[in-house]
Amino acid sequence: MTIQEIEEQIINEFANFDEWLDKYSYLIELGKDCPVIDEKEKTESNLIKGCQSRVWLSCEHRDGRLFFAADSDAVITKGIIALLIRTFNGQTPKDILDADLHFIDVIGLKEHLSPSRSNGLVSMIKQIKAYALAYKIKG
Repeated sequence: MTIQEIEEQIINEFANFDEWLDKYSYLIELGKDCPVIDEKEKTESNLIKGCQSRVWLSCEHRDGRLFFAADSDAVITKGIIALLIRTFNGQTPKDILDADLHFIDVIGLKEHLSPSRSNGLVSMIKQIKAYALAYKIKG
């Protein structure tokens, strides 16, 4: 699936919920399905800066595509990173860099997060795109 197709899928899933409490619950559920980072990867270098919670993200490059794993010590934050991983897992560095992530605005995620979580979301996206840029440059 393309990033755009995954974004549309996410938008449709969140459209099933009228209340933000239900959307938060769904985010928590998504966090349970997050590809979990190996314990040995929970290092300072994999810790995302700018997040109030501790979020670790690792990236593997295989066959021209990027694959991510993560963990967080906060359940909603883990759901957010799981949503981003779902969007970007198995995509090319170019597609990741070109993604506009319109689903975040459409589902209202940023506006319903606390300022610190919203900053964390931006930091997570920056880190994923930094991996994509690094692997794009490597070729």
